[in-house]
Amino acid sequence: MPKDTNPTTAGASNRAANPAAAAKLQGWFAGRLPDGWFAGPPAVSHDRDEIVVVGTLSTPDTGAADTETTAAACRARIEGFREDTRTLRMRIADEAEARFARKVAWGARCGAEEELFTTLSVPVMTRLRLPERQVLDTLVDAGVARSRSHALAWCVRLVGDHEGEWIDQLREAMVHVEKVRNEGPGREGPGREGPGREGPGTE
Repeated sequence: MPKDTNPTTAGASNRAANPAAAAKLQGWFAGRLPDGWFAGPPAVSHDRDEIVVVGTLSTPDTGAADTETTAAACRARIEGFREDTRTLRMRIADEAEARFARKVAWGARCGAEEELFTTLSVPVMTRLRLPERQVLDTLVDAGVARSRSHALAWCVRLVGDHEGEWIDQLREAMVHVEKVRNEGPGREGPGREGPGREGPGTE
């Protein structure tokens, strides 16, 4: 199976502003997953390291049961899906990894319950000055985080939770930037010679 080596897809896939890469992944999984697994198309998110596929399961019929009973039924359905589909999910994940050069993680949603199965934890290196390290140390000392790396991950989640709208606007702006870049004079069309290239008869 050919590996996806398109730099737009494989190298810059962490940019959620790349609609072509997102559509390609969404389409591939929609076509590859068996009919009947989910109640609709799965949600497929990705970055340069990992693809996460989360599907919605049909809600169990619990009649007039209370919220706790319904939640337990949904959790049981998610666990059943995880166990019953394990072998085929592993095979599909291997195919996707060979094609897109990224690991695949799975998850399922049922009613108000959602569970992500084993997902990839990727180390991110950064340099922090004293005031920034003090923020992380405060979180550790207060028991909010176990370590500086855990504290940093906690801060990232906090920004995502409270600044989600701003991040979405930033991603939309990146879509426009990518479009303008692709339409710029540096892109060569058929039969055109790029800047600095020698044409026929040039000495």
